[in-house]
Amino acid sequence: MLVGVRSADVASETEDPPDFVQLAGHPLRWRLLRELTRSDRAVRELTQRLGEPQNLVSYHLRRLRDGGLVSTRRSAADGRDSYYAVDLSRCQDQLQATGSALHPALRLVPPTPASEAAKGARHRRVLFLCTGNSARSQIAEALLEHASAGRVHAASAGSHPKPLHPNAVRVMRSRGIDISANRTKHLNEFVSQRFDAVITLCDRVREVCPDFPSQPQLAHWSMPDPAAEATTSRATYAAFERTAVELEGRIRFLLPLLADPPTTKRSKSHAER
Repeated sequence: MLVGVRSADVASETEDPPDFVQLAGHPLRWRLLRELTRSDRAVRELTQRLGEPQNLVSYHLRRLRDGGLVSTRRSAADGRDSYYAVDLSRCQDQLQATGSALHPALRLVPPTPASEAAKGARHRRVLFLCTGNSARSQIAEALLEHASAGRVHAASAGSHPKPLHPNAVRVMRSRGIDISANRTKHLNEFVSQRFDAVITLCDRVREVCPDFPSQPQLAHWSMPDPAAEATTSRATYAAFERTAVELEGRIRFLLPLLADPPTTKRSKSHAER
């Protein structure tokens, strides 16, 4: 019996660490993940912000992408660029598994519900921007207000406002949220207002995002336009549902950041645009 125990100990000692440890444990990959939790970014931005050569950054991004921790989307503004985004839900699952692999007692505490995470976020203001303010930004505005139980004031606008898309109304109605009376707005309407965070959802609007005197925290979530996936409203509904699901996940991880004490405002650099 002692032999069996000793053999089990030896096997345990030679077992490889979980994939998440091997991937995220590398210093540069950890820095990349940390950077991507703040905003989706192109490779050129990551090389500037981390001060590392492009070929090295690209290699480690590929490792993270192959491991399922990072995804990439071709930019709608410049087809030569791609935006990288961290999959925080996958990271959360992997962290749970890593703790359990080390010891059953190290299972992580279940994440705080969004409504609880938002309790410290009272008086925060967030602006979502896209091109038409007809779909993505309207959905994000409604989801954030709903998830925070009204503790965060959200607004949305566009660089070229269009009428509210009927599928945006439908996909939110399926979640018990009525946005049918919302109007679409031009982003200039909000430039002089104070916001804690401004989040661009469209690659094109990111290129023309104005300076905000209140110096909000800036983030970019690179998301395709669901209305562009087909020619009829009925055919695009599935794309609108995917957009709403992705925004629900992103907003769930945004709320704890809004609950943190305000940080010192920074001037917007070219790399953040």
